[in-house]
Amino acid sequence: MVAKLITTSSSGEKQEYPLTNETTTIGRKPGNDIAIDNLSVSGRHAQVITILEDSFLEDLGSTNGTYVNGKLVKKHALENGDNITLGKYQITYQSGSGGGEQDFEQTMIIRPGEAGMPEEAAQNKEIDKSVQKISAAMASEAASTTASSVSNREACLQLLSGANAGKELILTKALTTIGQPGVQVAAITRRPQGYFLIHVDGGPDNNVPKVGGTPIGANAHELRSHDIIEVAGVKMEFYLK
Repeated sequence: MVAKLITTSSSGEKQEYPLTNETTTIGRKPGNDIAIDNLSVSGRHAQVITILEDSFLEDLGSTNGTYVNGKLVKKHALENGDNITLGKYQITYQSGSGGGEQDFEQTMIIRPGEAGMPEEAAQNKEIDKSVQKISAAMASEAASTTASSVSNREACLQLLSGANAGKELILTKALTTIGQPGVQVAAITRRPQGYFLIHVDGGPDNNVPKVGGTPIGANAHELRSHDIIEVAGVKMEFYLK
C-alpha cells in the first residue's frame, strides 16, 4: 500500500494524495504537487521525500513554518498518523505499512571530538531513519552500478583538531557515521562511484558538514583524496590509500 497525505480544507473536505513520486512539493503556487490556496501557506512551503517505505518532511524556508504534531520542524521523519500544519492548513500522513511502529537497528556514531573516538548509539529515532534511508539508496545503487577503481581503495580520516588530533580512523564499513548527536552528525559512504559525505542531522540549527570550509548542502558530496572535512567542530583530512 502506498503512503499518502490527506488534506483537510477549512470546510472539512478531505482529499488524498498518494506519495508515488520521490519528491512531493506542497505550497500555494499552482506548480506544486499539492497546491493549497491559502494565504497562510508559502508559495513553496514544504516537500515530502519518499524512498521505499520511508517519508521525510522538509520545510522550504516558509514564512509561517511547518509543524508536526504541534512542534515546529525543519526536517522530520514522518510516522503514521502525524498531523502536519502549514499555516492554517492541516495534513495527515498515512504510511503505506498501515502504521505499525518499525524497529530500526540503532545507529552507532563515532565521536571524533572525544578522546579515544568512542562509538556510541545515536539514541535518536530520526537519525536511525535517516541512516536507514541512506542504506536503502546505497543498496539500490550497488545493484545497478559498476564499481569504480576509487571505491575499491581503502579510505581513512586523519584527525586534524580536537582531542584526537594526529590520529587516523580507517573507514572499514560501507557506511560510517561520525559526529555528535544533537550537534551535527554526518555519514561517509562507500558507493560504486566512490566515497561520499552526507548530512544526517544538524541539531536545532540544522548545520551541515563542510568540505574545504564550504557547507555541502543537502545532497551527497563526492569526496576527493585530501579533502578537509569539518563535522561537529572537528576537522579531518579524508584520503585514499
